[in-house]
Amino acid sequence: MAEQSLRVNLGQRSYDIAVTADALRDVGVFAHARSQGKNAVIITDENARVHGQAVHTSLAAAGFRVAIVIRVAGESQKSLESAGQLYDVLIDLPADRRTLVVAVGGGVIGDLAGFVAATYARGLPLLMVPTTLLAMVDSSVGGKVGVNHPRAKNMIGAFHQPIGVFIDVATLDTLPEREFHSGLAEVVKYGVILDAGFFEYLEKNVDAILKREPTAIQHIVLRSCALKAKIVEQDEREETDIRAKLNYGHTFAHAFEIAGGYGAWLHGEAVSAGMVCASRLAERRGLIEREVSERQIRLLKAFSLPTSPLRWPHDEMLATMRKDKKAVGGQMRFVLPTRLGDVALFDNVPEADVRAVLQH
Repeated sequence: MAEQSLRVNLGQRSYDIAVTADALRDVGVFAHARSQGKNAVIITDENARVHGQAVHTSLAAAGFRVAIVIRVAGESQKSLESAGQLYDVLIDLPADRRTLVVAVGGGVIGDLAGFVAATYARGLPLLMVPTTLLAMVDSSVGGKVGVNHPRAKNMIGAFHQPIGVFIDVATLDTLPEREFHSGLAEVVKYGVILDAGFFEYLEKNVDAILKREPTAIQHIVLRSCALKAKIVEQDEREETDIRAKLNYGHTFAHAFEIAGGYGAWLHGEAVSAGMVCASRLAERRGLIEREVSERQIRLLKAFSLPTSPLRWPHDEMLATMRKDKKAVGGQMRFVLPTRLGDVALFDNVPEADVRAVLQH
């Protein structure tokens, strides 16, 4: 299958996203064309070890001197402690400001490696090589990097655009079912917030997507990246309400993740239930008809995703939502659908309505 690509236009920080199939051998050439240095550090984890080794081989063949760091898998890696350990690795090399940091893995590795790249020596070049669906369609694009605080997800971070994103959808062949389904939540999100036609495509192609047919997968990855790139180009650093649209369902989702100790649900599973809660909240506010929520629920269930939260303490979840990055002065703000394919940011949502949708 031929490589497809798109460009994220951000002036001097512009970069290409390549979407390929069975082509990790080409990542070295891709990196060489975009890097001024000859040293590279691959940061990966146990889940992506095989892909990390393949990237290592390709980078070495392209003339890079390559070091590889393999972390334990899991959300617990997104911490200042883990970042500190990676700073030690970079100092020991020693790394300089042309040393390329290559993130190979899912969203946790991308966020952690990206945060280290953003903050070491005030910024190292970063290449994203996402190997999970969630990372391909979301976290690898847009420059948001960071680690978690014990009391707030992604609260410590930066904006640091990569020099490129290299996506090989063949890496999804080894992705566990649950992880694959988790990534589909973010794909569904793009349809709800930006493209009703894309949402309809997902509804009509559930079987092909679940079978991971390459043509369908390459299409949903490329379209999701294109939709996110469009938003990032308009609001790179989330300084207006435009980029906030990408957080549809996430105010609820982050509360679910923290209530579950970052272990009960995968990120996409939390986003799935969070989107339904946000859609139900929009119904209560008279913004949409019930059918908009029902279509989301049917599609998310077809992708084996949860559509309501577990029985976590509501007071605890509400306290988390008040500390959400979109909150202002402790006042909760929510991204809510106004129709399928469009959302907006709303202030002053009554807490009673939020509690009601948590109980749904």
